Amino acid sequence: MTTFPNQMSEIFAQITVEELARQLAETNAEKLQLVDVREPHEIELAALPGFVAFPLSEFAEWSGEIDARLDRDTETLVLCHHGVRSAQMCHWLAAQGFTNVKNIVGGIDAYSMVVDRTVPRY
Repeated sequence: MTTFPNQMSEIFAQITVEELARQLAETNAEKLQLVDVREPHEIELAALPGFVAFPLSEFAEWSGEIDARLDRDTETLVLCHHGVRSAQMCHWLAAQGFTNVKNIVGGIDAYSMVVDRTVPRY
């Protein structure tokens, strides 16, 4: 089984929640791959439209089909609660050959505080 690395090397880019909001508002936002690595119970509490769930606890279930579900060259934005788990996912995706992966710094919590206060915090 593949595991997530403990060391976070900067082999992927990062974007702020403000940049995320701009990209989601643009007309070409449908060209983005939006990945949420939080757990189902977290997504029930707060979610952003358009994100597809890839819970890290279910890595064994979805990791083998990542190429069937995501395109390696499409811009991929990864979200979690604060940005730690999403950084792990970005690192793993980059190691799998994904070429345009970006971690959303601060996660959905920062998005709620900075961009849209209607998104519940937890």
